[in-house]
Amino acid sequence: MTEHTNCLRCGRVLRNTKSIAAGYGPTCKAKVRAAAKAEIIATYKPHQIEKAHELIEQGALIPLRGHIYLAVSSDGTETYRTHRAACNCKAGLKGHHVCKHRIAAHILSLAA
Repeated sequence: MTEHTNCLRCGRVLRNTKSIAAGYGPTCKAKVRAAAKAEIIATYKPHQIEKAHELIEQGALIPLRGHIYLAVSSDGTETYRTHRAACNCKAGLKGHHVCKHRIAAHILSLAA
């Protein structure tokens, strides 16, 4: 897990050790969670949303530009570029279902 000294959402300096570990300040973390409720719950299945929240809470989605993110794999050995519309992970490239990286990017784009 990577520690961030600035909030991944707003860019403010993080001072609390819990916030540094998560990558989000308390206000931004609340906004990210609130953004997921309306649109996300209606779009995705509960187990998919839970996996996406785990990625966000672990700080495994790093903003690159716009709403494009660098997603870290579960074992930390690979990275993927993801957006709410596409992801270059194995599941994303197969296109059978929406991967957790895309769902997490969708949640973060709604919170911006």
